[in-house]
Amino acid sequence: MLDTEQQAARDWFEALRTRICAEFEAIEREAGSDAAFNYLSWWREADGQPAGPIEEGGAGGGVRGVMKGKVFEKVGVNVSTVGGAFSPEFARTIHGAGDEAPGFFATGISLVAHMANPHVPAVHMNTRMLVTTKRWFGGGADLNPPIPYAEDTADFHAAFRAACEAHEAGDYPRFSKWAEDYFYIPHRQVHRGVGGIFYDHLEGEFDATFAFTRAVGEAFLDVFPRIVRRRMNMPWTPEEEAHLLEWRGRYVEFNLVHDRGTLFGLKTGGNIDAILMSLPPRVTWA
Repeated sequence: MLDTEQQAARDWFEALRTRICAEFEAIEREAGSDAAFNYLSWWREADGQPAGPIEEGGAGGGVRGVMKGKVFEKVGVNVSTVGGAFSPEFARTIHGAGDEAPGFFATGISLVAHMANPHVPAVHMNTRMLVTTKRWFGGGADLNPPIPYAEDTADFHAAFRAACEAHEAGDYPRFSKWAEDYFYIPHRQVHRGVGGIFYDHLEGEFDATFAFTRAVGEAFLDVFPRIVRRRMNMPWTPEEEAHLLEWRGRYVEFNLVHDRGTLFGLKTGGNIDAILMSLPPRVTWA
């Protein structure tokens, strides 16, 4: 059975998924598209645990949601709730886990949107709660525009600055710098986008840290649809589309080489299609 904190976090992430998907589908309707999310449930496979809900003693699982439309060329919104034991080697890399206590519980939401219009920025957002011998929250959001606009960048950062400043657990200068450092591609010597916030291992009193994590989700749901609607009807040229496809290559390189969330999913027996839903449908390399 899940404890009250685990259940509250799970319920919130799943409710946020539902609201985000509804908003993205509404944007498609405004563009004259009937695109909708397709959902696929999956169960995690783990040695010594049956496939099934974690509250029934299973290894847990999730729901992968993907939509391909007129505005959102491909967007994935996943939720998952899983538990079990890390491999000994991987446990040593996880906060609060190790050889003597490899057990874990994790629940969260993960989102990546690749847009059809080069003037509309791609985006990533995730928030999660993870429990080992410790309990913490992590996540954030970052904007990835092929063609940056100062107004969009300012609005995106302002939304997350406000979320941070409204909560003692928030630290915008630290979390913004963390995103700048984390979403950097060393072998290209470029940042993946124009930043946002990133935080991890946020321990402390549950109500406070959970409230901040909810604020991050609310900030995303407020600001990103506004940016999409601002740009989605702008015309674009073949040259701008070519730039979009090449820029997506940077996103692919980061996620497959450096992203910790991708590694976590692969190391814990997650659904491969859900883990790799972050990859764009089209991409080029020069």
